[in-house]
Amino acid sequence: MSQPGGAIRAVAGLILFALMCAASSLAQQGSKTTRSPHGPLNMPCQNCHTFSGWKPIRSVPEFDHNQTRYPLRGMHEKVPCMSCHTKLVFSNVATNCASCHADIHKRQFGSACEQCHTVKGWQVSVQQIQNHQNRFPLMGAHAALDCDACHKGAGVSQFKTMSSACYSCHAKDFQATTGPSHVTAGFSTSCEQCHGFDTWFNVRFDHLKSTGYALTGAHATLACNACHINNQFKGTPATCNGCHMPDYQKTTNPNHVSANFPTTCQLCHNTTAWQPASFDHNSVGFPLTNGHANLQCTQCHVNNNYNLTSGACNLCHMPDYNGTNNPNHAAAGFPTTCQTCHNTVSWLQAAFNHNSVGFPLTNGHANLQCAQCHVNNNYNLTSGACNLCHMPDYNGTTNPNHVQAAFPVDCSICHSTVSWLTATFNHNNTGFPLTGFHVNVPCAQCHVNGNYNLTNPACSACHMPDYNSTNNPPHAAVGFPNTCEVCHNTTSWLQATFNHNLTTFPLTGFHVTVPCAQCHVNNNYTTLPTACYGCHQADYQGTNNPNHIAAGFPTTCQTCHNTSSWLGAVFNHTWFPTNHGGANGVCSTCHTNSSNYLVFSCTNCHTKSQTDSNHQGISGYVYNSNNCYQCHPSGGGGG
Repeated sequence: MSQPGGAIRAVAGLILFALMCAASSLAQQGSKTTRSPHGPLNMPCQNCHTFSGWKPIRSVPEFDHNQTRYPLRGMHEKVPCMSCHTKLVFSNVATNCASCHADIHKRQFGSACEQCHTVKGWQVSVQQIQNHQNRFPLMGAHAALDCDACHKGAGVSQFKTMSSACYSCHAKDFQATTGPSHVTAGFSTSCEQCHGFDTWFNVRFDHLKSTGYALTGAHATLACNACHINNQFKGTPATCNGCHMPDYQKTTNPNHVSANFPTTCQLCHNTTAWQPASFDHNSVGFPLTNGHANLQCTQCHVNNNYNLTSGACNLCHMPDYNGTNNPNHAAAGFPTTCQTCHNTVSWLQAAFNHNSVGFPLTNGHANLQCAQCHVNNNYNLTSGACNLCHMPDYNGTTNPNHVQAAFPVDCSICHSTVSWLTATFNHNNTGFPLTGFHVNVPCAQCHVNGNYNLTNPACSACHMPDYNSTNNPPHAAVGFPNTCEVCHNTTSWLQATFNHNLTTFPLTGFHVTVPCAQCHVNNNYTTLPTACYGCHQADYQGTNNPNHIAAGFPTTCQTCHNTSSWLGAVFNHTWFPTNHGGANGVCSTCHTNSSNYLVFSCTNCHTKSQTDSNHQGISGYVYNSNNCYQCHPSGGGGG
C-alpha cells in the first residue's frame, strides 16, 4: 500500500518542480515589464527564496551583508532579516542604533547608543562609559562596579540627574554603622571626609582639619572610643585633663592633688610618652643646672611641698651651712647666700671671689689655704694691710733689720705677692734714684750698720774715703771740692771727667787731650795762670825762627798760635801781603834785622836804578824803605 502512495508523491514533486522552473522562466521573461518589491536589489531570488514559496525564506540566505553599507557584526549576525528590514525595500533601513532600538534612557544620553553599548551585547562595563568623566569620575572601587549597582532600575534609572554625593548611595551604610554610630555621634554626611574610593573600610579622619585638635604621638594610634567613650563625639573636651583626670588624681610620685599641681598636663607630659614626664623648671624662675638637673624632685620638695616661694640656696642647704667646719660658716658669720662661693657644678669645690671684699688674691696669695690668713676662723678682718699677717716676718727679718732700721710696716713698698723673698725697693721714692753701678750695690754697702735713716744724699757721705785717698791728683791736698759728681758718675767711678768749660779756661783743640799734670805742674790746681805764656814761656824763649825775644815779640802767644797746632803759627800781617815780591812768607826777605822786626828794607829787592826810572816826574819821590812803605802800604801801585 505504501508503494503506490510513494509513487504518487514523487510524481507530484516532479510536477511542482517543473512548475517552479516554468514560473522562474516566466519571471525572467517578464522581468522586463515587472518591478521587484525589494527595489534595486541585483541578485537572484533563489539566494533567499525557495521553490516552495516566497515565504518562508531560506534559513541561510546566500546574501553577503558585508557588501552593503552596514556590515553585520556581533549579535547583529544572528538577528532575522525581518527584525531590521520591516519593509521590502531593504535599502531604506537606517544605520543608527536608535532607528531600531527604543531609547529606554529617555534621551538622558542622547541617541548615540554606541557611546556605551557595542554590537556584542547591551551589557556594558564602566570602562566603556567615557562620558562618566564629566561629572563623577569613577575611581577606585567605583570603577569595578556594574552600572546598576548605583543606577537602580536598569535602563529606566536616572543618570544625568542622579546626585554625586556619597550619601545618596551610602545612606544605609551611614545609618547602619555602629562602630562608631554615625547617627548618634552626629557625624557629617559628607562621607568623603573619612572614606576613600579604594575601600570603604579603610577610614581616614583628619582630626585637625575637622575638629581643630591634632592627634600626635600616642594619640594618633589610639582607637576612637579610647577618648570618645560611649560614642560621645560631640562635646569631647580638648584639654588633657578631660581624659587624664584619673591619672592626675591617682599619681603619687609626686602627689599632684596634695601638691596642688595645675591640671594643665601638657606642662610636664607630652603625647609621645605619658611617662617619663619632663617639667621645664625655667618656667618657675629657678633653672635646674648641672648637679640640680639630676636630682629627684623629692630631694628638694620634701613632703611633696611644691609651693616653694623662694629660690634661695639655704632653703635646702642650711644643714650643709651649719655642719661645715672648714671653715666654720656659722661661727665665722658667713652669709647664707651660698651662691657666693658654691655653684651647681660641684658643691664641695667652693670658690670665693676675694675681689668682692676689696682684697684680690694674686700670685702667692691665690694658692694659700683660707686658714693661713684667717687664723682661728677669723673672717671678720677689716683691713687688708700686709702687716696683719706678715708682722712676724717684719720683726724676724735681719737682712736688713726692719725693726732697727725703723722700716715702715707697709710691706707692699718692697714685697709683692709674686715672691716674698725677692723684695724690691724703689729707691726713686727716697729722692736718691739708684743709677748705674749704684743699682747693683748691696744695701748694706751704703747703709752701714743698718743705718737707713740717711738724710744726706751727697756723694761724699759714702765716698769721703775715696776722696781722701786719691793721689792722682790728690784731692785733699789740692783742695778739690767734695762734690764728687762734678767729675765722677755712677756708671764708673774711676773714669772721672772734669768739665773744664766750667772754669775760666775752656779746653779746646790739643788742650783737651793733654794730661792734667802737664799743665797743673806739682798739683797746682789753684794759682795756675790762664795766659798762654804761663805754660808756654819756655817755647817763647826757645824759639829762634824768628827769635821771639830778640825780635821783641809780645808774650800774647794767641796772636799767632792756636790750640789746634802750636807749630802752625799764623801772624796777621795787617794789610801788607807776606808773599810780596815772591817772599813766600819768609819774614827775613823784608825784615833783614832778625833782632828787630820793626826794621824792614824794600831796597834789597827794589834797586835804585829801576826804582828811580819808575818814579820820574813823581813829586816828593825819595828812594828809601820808609818812603816806599808810605806810598805803597799794601805793596801795590802808588798810593
